[in-house]
Amino acid sequence: MFQPLLHARRLTAILALAALAAPTAAIAAGSDSSTAKAPPAGFAEAKAAVDAGQYPEALKLLATVVKAEPRNADALNLMGYSNRKMNRLTEAARYYDIALKVDPRHVGALEYQGELFVETGDYDRARQNLKLIGAACGTCEEYHDLAAAIAAAGQG
Repeated sequence: MFQPLLHARRLTAILALAALAAPTAAIAAGSDSSTAKAPPAGFAEAKAAVDAGQYPEALKLLATVVKAEPRNADALNLMGYSNRKMNRLTEAARYYDIALKVDPRHVGALEYQGELFVETGDYDRARQNLKLIGAACGTCEEYHDLAAAIAAAGQG
């Protein structure tokens, strides 16, 4: 008669220990990497091409990334940036818009779109992006970069 009760108590103790150990295991497993998922294949190469000013090559690589992950705001933002640097402003605007539909608080896209607004003389919209960046990250690097672009245009 006591055997089932003893078994139930052991099971309860085991489950309680498992419940206590589970959060620790999850924390340990997550501590090796950030909570953001790994960048898709080709993104690092595309970013390197952007950083090197190889915008046509970057666009080819980014197109592959966006095909695999159509909602990748980072890749869409770099598509906009690369197009802007190639003076394809309509295409740049389109990619920034898409990136910001995916992630309205993407500070990189807000900065680069703001710089596009400065280039096209739309200073009110550039200042609006500056406010959005400020709300998202305070006075982070993107905020300072856009503020500097607005000031350099004599609009600061």
